[in-house]
Amino acid sequence: MALSTRILLGLCAGAVTGVLVNVLTGGGEAVQRFVALVSEPLGKMWLNALIMIVVPLILSTLSLGVAGLGDLRRVGRIGLFTMGCFLCLTALSSLLGLAAMALLHPGEQLDPTVREQLLQSYRGQTPQAAELTSNAFGIDVLVRIVPRNPLQAAAQGDMLAVIFFSLMVGIALLLLPRDKGGPMLRFLESLGHVTMAILDLVMKLAPLGVFALIFSTTARFGYTLLASLLQYALTVAGSLLLFLVVVYPLLLALVAHRNPLAFFRKARLPLVTAFSTSSSSATLPTTLRVAEQELGIPRQVGGFVLPLGATMNMNGTALFEGATVLFLAQVFGVELSLTSQLIVVLMSVLIAIGSAGIPAGSIPLLMAVLGMVGVPMEGIAIVLGIDRLLDMCRTAVNVSGDLVTAAIVARLDPAAPAASPYGTASPPGPPLSPPGAPPRS
Repeated sequence: MALSTRILLGLCAGAVTGVLVNVLTGGGEAVQRFVALVSEPLGKMWLNALIMIVVPLILSTLSLGVAGLGDLRRVGRIGLFTMGCFLCLTALSSLLGLAAMALLHPGEQLDPTVREQLLQSYRGQTPQAAELTSNAFGIDVLVRIVPRNPLQAAAQGDMLAVIFFSLMVGIALLLLPRDKGGPMLRFLESLGHVTMAILDLVMKLAPLGVFALIFSTTARFGYTLLASLLQYALTVAGSLLLFLVVVYPLLLALVAHRNPLAFFRKARLPLVTAFSTSSSSATLPTTLRVAEQELGIPRQVGGFVLPLGATMNMNGTALFEGATVLFLAQVFGVELSLTSQLIVVLMSVLIAIGSAGIPAGSIPLLMAVLGMVGVPMEGIAIVLGIDRLLDMCRTAVNVSGDLVTAAIVARLDPAAPAASPYGTASPPGPPLSPPGAPPRS
């Protein structure tokens, strides 16, 4: 049975069991003791295993992502156009996710008593809450972005400082000659592989961890959380659909001067592949072939934009991150100031750069954002069970954003050959490889 199916079954079993226990016992003292001594500790152990890999995951993926931009010096204008499109689309999608949750506020449908119980249960587990949820942006928070001691910042869970240090490592590797920076690059690549292997092991226990966490919540608070969860899923899916059928077509028509209907009709194969695999990386070979042969995007443009976009341009992921943080803040009764929401947008953009292009690759980093803005990280269990379906939807949006960006860059770059909307823009050749990778035979 697929892992996503087992996680969904774990969510359903934990939710149903917890609700039944709550209804039959009224959530009495015996239930509270069982939750406190058995189910909640089991869930927290699994959750801690996820949190354990956040720092090495950020360090390896973000540093390597920045170091890989050495290609920008070779492609010049294409690189600038590409990064500009990536950043603008990612920030816009995150803002849309926040706006949708702020408009529909599905997390606020809870009974005030239940919300207060949730907040009391998890209060104090996110020590940075007071600083980042205040009405004014404290100067101390700004100063701490630059860490005196990166190891201490990592130990304290100061993710902004960890991200800043990771960016500095990536920039330094970008500037160093290959013979001097090569050993560190190989170490970071190895660290990334090790971290992802640990993530695979931890996710094998996800059905049990999700069962324990969601049982603990529903046994305490009943079924009221489940109605909010359905509204949350519909809001996220609707926002992703809106971004796909409104924002992308407008950009294609106004900036790339393309017919949106014809564009997406020819791009349907990579979109279906992305939806079914939930992996931008797994879809990349199909995306490269369709971009050149069906959409007429020049090979030198598609060969740079699309591999880079598969790891850096996660529009759907950024929308999901922003919407999820605000939803869980509503569920737990945590009031996010405008400053905190801007921090969420910034972190969503950075996470979109640092997320692995694999199923559920953004979940550990999302937990770090929750902790930064004072939302209990345990709340991730509420949405994890239905994340597979949302992951499929947001991956399709991610891959669409890569193709749209490639079309825009091909239009804006005067040095690129004219892109033909009818077929191959350049002579057929061997499959393209990601920037910096050896040629494929």
